[in-house]
Amino acid sequence: MQNIQKTDKDIYAAILAEQKRQSEGMELIASENYQSAAVLEAQASVFANKYSEGFPGRRYYWGQENTDTIEQLAIERAKEVFHADHANVQALSGAAANLCVYSALMEPGDTVLGMDLTHGGHLTHGAPVTFFSKIFNFIRYKTTAEGKIDFDQVRALARQHKPKIILAGFSAYPRELDYKKFVEIANEVWAIAFADVSHIWWFIAAWLLKNPLDYGFHVMMTTTHKSLRGPRGALILSKGIVSNPLKKPEDTIENIPTRIDRAVFPGMQWWPHMNTIAAIAVALHEVQTPAFKTYTQQALKNAQVVATELIAHGYKLVTWWTENHMVIIDFTGTGIDGSVAESTLDKIGISTSKSTIPDDPNPPFRPSGLRIGLPAMTTRGVKETDTKKIVEFIDHALKNKDDEEALSELRNKVREFCKDFPVPGV
Repeated sequence: MQNIQKTDKDIYAAILAEQKRQSEGMELIASENYQSAAVLEAQASVFANKYSEGFPGRRYYWGQENTDTIEQLAIERAKEVFHADHANVQALSGAAANLCVYSALMEPGDTVLGMDLTHGGHLTHGAPVTFFSKIFNFIRYKTTAEGKIDFDQVRALARQHKPKIILAGFSAYPRELDYKKFVEIANEVWAIAFADVSHIWWFIAAWLLKNPLDYGFHVMMTTTHKSLRGPRGALILSKGIVSNPLKKPEDTIENIPTRIDRAVFPGMQWWPHMNTIAAIAVALHEVQTPAFKTYTQQALKNAQVVATELIAHGYKLVTWWTENHMVIIDFTGTGIDGSVAESTLDKIGISTSKSTIPDDPNPPFRPSGLRIGLPAMTTRGVKETDTKKIVEFIDHALKNKDDEEALSELRNKVREFCKDFPVPGV
């Protein structure tokens, strides 16, 4: 970073401080991870200089022979990894991608049936505070008392409201989804089945969890910066006929790929970020290596060890287990909430995220749950024995949340622990 150091000492200092923070602390936020050095290099490449409005072979600017190459590589790699007929790699984020899917497949006022935010859903799945909810009509399904999706309710709501889209996906749900049931319900009411797998797509890519597209889903979206360990962007994957995205297709299920392309450009976005697409292509190449499958297997083992150890220490978990990378602690009736737990752990250098639980009695800014994720620390090399130590840090901190001396001592122990697990690229 010699150039930054010379030209902008303030930004240089902030970068060094962030490197230090990441290296000396633990990242247990389920939606965060570390990019490889190769991905970082692609993001910082000369592709950041280029306007590339349009699609490969159909651009509105000249000088696209190299941008076409990297975008086509990203597309083909995404299709291969996810068994898709079509992939759009231009969406700038998961939220933008979801809005593109909605606008491609619906008219304003149409209905989406998605997971309730307080039961594990995501803001972009129809939370009333979002812009999305002003355009479309969102109906929300919930989970049972055990924290699992209530498919009887999903079917009843689908029959009652006749949604245009039935959305399967979540932000805080520790179980695998039953895609077959979602498709059965969607077919009953002639709805489009759409899966947002931003949190779990790495398990899908490694064949550790089911692929919605293999079970009849029409569309699937994933971000690229969580478990993909890529840049901040998104993929929209689909089944159907791929035609000219610059020509308006009929609004049929068969034409979903082209409808999605048109929703991305010119519908919602103009110039794609080609440096980001280059980095996505690199990350997708890394996904296809044996090392990536080993990584996903280890992450699942680590998460399940955390679940087992937390239960052994007396904590209650949402659904009492995990089938993916996240564990959600339920603090109901303990005298502590997710916000207090989050801030306490931050004091010892462990980053987590507060989370609602099903039918949470507390407000969203002070929810009853805490979400813990293992992608980032698995990237840094932790194994099962190490995750047991992490749970000990968490338990000790929460049981001494008002003891600043004990927390300070724990902070030093966490710092020493992290020395054995360097951050990639730092």
